[in-house]
Amino acid sequence: MSRIIREAKQTDIADIMKVMEAAKKIMRSSGNMHQWGEGYPSEAVITSDMEKSGGFVIEDEGRVVGYFAFLQSPEPTYHKIYDGKWLDDELPYHVVHRIASYPDAHHIFSDMIDFCFAHDANIRIDTHRDNTIMQHNLLKHGFTYCGIIYLASGDERLAYQRIAQLRCKPEAVDKRDSRPTIARSIKTLRDNGPIA
Repeated sequence: MSRIIREAKQTDIADIMKVMEAAKKIMRSSGNMHQWGEGYPSEAVITSDMEKSGGFVIEDEGRVVGYFAFLQSPEPTYHKIYDGKWLDDELPYHVVHRIASYPDAHHIFSDMIDFCFAHDANIRIDTHRDNTIMQHNLLKHGFTYCGIIYLASGDERLAYQRIAQLRCKPEAVDKRDSRPTIARSIKTLRDNGPIA
């Protein structure tokens, strides 16, 4: 199968919104009844991600099967964290929001995380307390639970961070794969095209 991750375009909006609806159904069927209420994420939110060069689609054989936002820091809602602390609160980071896919598209989270860590070694993600699927994936992929943040709406979210250098001991890193220590900009993606 041919899978690529590329920047989203305005012409992808209809496909992205279908992916969002599929993701909401996955949430509801797993007991996550409150995250992503009616109208969220909206086309305006997705367009805002794109305007920041942070909206990405995942394609299988030319079909959009996933979406995520990969945005540069700072994330305003991350300035204060409660009942814990960030692994590092000094380094710049990227934040991942709005991760969504069809239920029949497998390994989306793994591919998205590999893509993100190929561009930055310091990633933060937050999720709803009821989103046990996301919590499982975050821990499985080496993220550390850091505490609680509050959205602008006042809604609580569980906050996670992974700094690639802190995930494993230096001697455990394959010397042929230097991605964990590289913090490349999204400009590289624009210059070189999509990641396959």
